[in-house]
Amino acid sequence: MKNVRRLGPLRVQTVWISDVHLGFRGCSAETLLDFLHHTECETLYLVGDIVDVWNMKRGLYWPQAHNDVIRTILGKAKRGTRVVFVPGNHDEVFRDHVGTHFGNVAILEEVIHETRDGRRFFIVHGDDFDGVVTCHPWLAKLGSHAYDWLLASNRYLNIVRRRLGMGNWSLAGFLKRKVKNAVSYISGFEEAVARDAKRRGVDGVVCGHIHHAEIRDIHGIRYHNCGDWVESNTALIERFDGSVELVHWVVSDVASAEAGEKPPKAMRLTG
Repeated sequence: MKNVRRLGPLRVQTVWISDVHLGFRGCSAETLLDFLHHTECETLYLVGDIVDVWNMKRGLYWPQAHNDVIRTILGKAKRGTRVVFVPGNHDEVFRDHVGTHFGNVAILEEVIHETRDGRRFFIVHGDDFDGVVTCHPWLAKLGSHAYDWLLASNRYLNIVRRRLGMGNWSLAGFLKRKVKNAVSYISGFEEAVARDAKRRGVDGVVCGHIHHAEIRDIHGIRYHNCGDWVESNTALIERFDGSVELVHWVVSDVASAEAGEKPPKAMRLTG
């Protein structure tokens, strides 16, 4: 992965984002807005858990930035971008409207995307491959509460770190990388998704759900995970030559932004 200083708009063929969790206090809506404002694409895929209906049932939280994300996406659709929404488990209420089209926006359960170089990718959120979600939904919701608590604690930890001149750090991400069961869960999920893609006869798969951004080959299938906009602030992009890369969007120098100065933007790419 390398650092790239952005000099202008990021113009690409396709963008995939997932696990935004609008309506949740941990959502990085402002950073996502910055990404959307500086990105132009022909097709934008929303790969599930865009709106966190689970969390909103516990209490409404919807600041202006969250509203602005929806308005920005619809604005892109109005200006010609094809927007495809594949609902996830946190916004599963929208699955009742699968097949609906309004303007350039379509709600689909799953879709096949063909890249500019002719490869076929299966697009799905991924909760169908999560045994906890499918077999024990009550346990998944309990885990969601614990995850929310972990992210809230992490927010206060990062406030202290910034005051000490240190950068942000993801406690949840650290635990996912280090705890054996979490590592096994991620690996098992990726294997299950890749096996299903292979059965479908496609070249690759794009999913979300586990908040773990990744691009790698699994048994001849190119596996892509969009990551999330809660911890990692990542998206997938397809260049005009058909190559697909993972983007980590960074709005740096928070202190200068708070002082009224325009902060520099950067992104990191990996293919």
